[in-house]
Amino acid sequence: MRSNVVLIGMPGSGKSTCGVVAAKMMLKNFFDTDLLIQNIEDSLLQDIIDKKGNDYFKKAEEDAILSLDIQGTVIATGGSVIYSQRAMEHLKSLGKIIYLHLDYDHMCERISNLSTRGVLMNNGITLLDMYNERLPLYKKWADATIDCNNNTVEQTARQITQAGNS
Repeated sequence: MRSNVVLIGMPGSGKSTCGVVAAKMMLKNFFDTDLLIQNIEDSLLQDIIDKKGNDYFKKAEEDAILSLDIQGTVIATGGSVIYSQRAMEHLKSLGKIIYLHLDYDHMCERISNLSTRGVLMNNGITLLDMYNERLPLYKKWADATIDCNNNTVEQTARQITQAGNS
């Protein structure tokens, strides 16, 4: 039995915010891989991307994910984790992967701090391009999908709890 619940999804989908609440509901620990990367690199995500580049960031993210050896935890991942086959296979081995889905317009409403948020985007692509590129990858890896478009934090957390326990 896989005891972890792994959250994937677009920036602003609620992986960290709803993940904490769901972890409390499920009597699990909570772990945010973005914080792990920042701790390892001793730098904010956006600073890593700006100073060391996208390829370095992807490798740092993959290495951080591959270092995980935890149980009984709700794991919030960064939105770009789905670019690494190795990282996603490792996460799949650790638990059930739940995709928190947002439509493009809802994502845009939720992320106002794009320039400082640490969102991995290749030069010259738009937010819509990033959305369209990532969408099939989230769907590919998901064991369950939750539509978060009109949910409150608590509603999404309850749905994570239901999906994680099923």
